[in-house]
Amino acid sequence: MIPTVLPTYNRAPLSFVKGEGSWLIEKDGTRYLDLGSGIAVNALGHANPALVATLTEQAGKLWHVSNVYQIPEQQRLADLLTENTFADTVFVTNSGTETAELAIKMARKYWYDKGTPRAEILTFEGAFHGRSTGAIAAAGSEKMVKGFGPLMPGFRQLPFGDIDALEDAISDQTCAVMLEPIQGEGGIRPFSDDQLRRIRALCDKTGALLIFDEVQCGMGRTGRLFAHEWAGVTPDIMMVAKGIGGGFPIGAVLATETAASGMGAGSHGSTYGGNPLGCAVAAKVVEIIADPEFLAEVNRKGALLRQKLEGLVAAHPSVFEAVRGQGLMLGLKCKVAPGDVVKAGYDAHVLTVAAADNTLRLLPPLTITEEEIGEALRRLDTAASQIETAAPAA
Repeated sequence: MIPTVLPTYNRAPLSFVKGEGSWLIEKDGTRYLDLGSGIAVNALGHANPALVATLTEQAGKLWHVSNVYQIPEQQRLADLLTENTFADTVFVTNSGTETAELAIKMARKYWYDKGTPRAEILTFEGAFHGRSTGAIAAAGSEKMVKGFGPLMPGFRQLPFGDIDALEDAISDQTCAVMLEPIQGEGGIRPFSDDQLRRIRALCDKTGALLIFDEVQCGMGRTGRLFAHEWAGVTPDIMMVAKGIGGGFPIGAVLATETAASGMGAGSHGSTYGGNPLGCAVAAKVVEIIADPEFLAEVNRKGALLRQKLEGLVAAHPSVFEAVRGQGLMLGLKCKVAPGDVVKAGYDAHVLTVAAADNTLRLLPPLTITEEEIGEALRRLDTAASQIETAAPAA
């Protein structure tokens, strides 16, 4: 029988009908502690009351209006984002993948309008920038691109974190350098502050634009509004999505006036991008997460969770190897297949996300409580013990 839903996912045998804060609930009432938050999407937890109220209020007024008109909610979101970041201008999209497409277009159009066209964009192995043909060409891994050629030309992948390789590759013909300050799908692999500073300096030296993909690591996930802030550097263009909508599908490209100078009327567009519903919700999310007290709590809870995870690694040395990441974007480097830990977690009623480099991702809602962190560790301990019990004797 042909499935009516295209089978592009290996779906878990779970189906949820309700969410409350850090919990997901099945029809029979079984509760699961959600340490994945829709892969860093439900930043403020499930059914957050402030977001429900905002969405409900906006839904009673106006859902959609074309971008051929002024949209006050979109303007308010753009104002909030520019007030809290390096950016001068914002384009609102529906997803992270769409932000990648615009970032690529924006960088290449910038050089075209300068009269010295540059096309090559340098990226790093292990990157994930979305699933469109342009985004997979940027990432370049066989898993992403096999069977989908011919690919969009003009991308060159460098070894992850190899700044010497970047220095050799970058030139006055480089259009842009594009990277995630912390790779998500790639296995919670952060660029160090020093590496980000060196990359910024190389871009400044050659004129190349710097594009940060903060779709997964942004919106308070690391304890700053955006991850690059820890290094004290800023990009020219930034991609944002996932957490910015708190569960509502929305993304945004943020840019300096200079980097965006080529994008005039007619150069880009979106039917749904910037709709009043999404922008009203995202504006509320930005208001909440940008609060210094909220971010301080993310840092405190991130430190607590990391400390407890270090203890989990010590208690299960045959299952886990190390903890990495920042804030509430943490990864457990595994000695077993991370998918096995995910499945054992289902039995312990805790939800996690596998990633590359043999890593288990922990991306809980930023609103997770201290008590829930303790409960999460108890359930992860149960899952690890199950794996140890099932392992064949040496």
